[in-house]
Amino acid sequence: MFIQTEDTPNPQSMKFRPGQPVLGEGALGQDYPSAEAAARAPLARSLFEIDGVEGVFLGADFITVTKSEGVEWMHVKPAILGAIADGLLAGLGGQEEGAAPSSAPATSLDDYEGEDREVVEQIIELIDTRVRPAVAQDGGDIVFKHYEPRTGVVFLSLHGSCSGCPSSTMTLKSGVENLLKHYVPEVVKVEAVA
Repeated sequence: MFIQTEDTPNPQSMKFRPGQPVLGEGALGQDYPSAEAAARAPLARSLFEIDGVEGVFLGADFITVTKSEGVEWMHVKPAILGAIADGLLAGLGGQEEGAAPSSAPATSLDDYEGEDREVVEQIIELIDTRVRPAVAQDGGDIVFKHYEPRTGVVFLSLHGSCSGCPSSTMTLKSGVENLLKHYVPEVVKVEAVA
């Protein structure tokens, strides 16, 4: 199995593209910020067994691994490549049966009514069609969590290489916030949440 690697804007994260589905099209990304969080995710769990791995994000067709700051990629990359190849060949993927997706939205459309619901529908559509594909190119994901109609604040969660990335604040404020404010005048501000 040939696995391509790509640098991300976060120097501690690297994107691995195995050339086959990891979670499958349309699946929500699965973020594992710790080994404990990966307890019910066989592929992520195997990656955490490698010394120096601090975070794992599984996307539709890629895996982003975040390493400890004091560890060099040349020391962990071969083990990561081996774990990914072995895991995918063994049929390991995302979470085991019955586990909840880790990047699920915090609120649903049913939590909003009338004009607020229309605003949230626009926000989610813009994030899903314009923002998430661009963020996935960098090995990450961004998920809608909540909209506060009274203040106009949108709360988003960053995953994968975006979590802890030095440029994530600029991406969130200059990119996502400006996009949402342009298309959805009710949006005043965008905030990151865990």
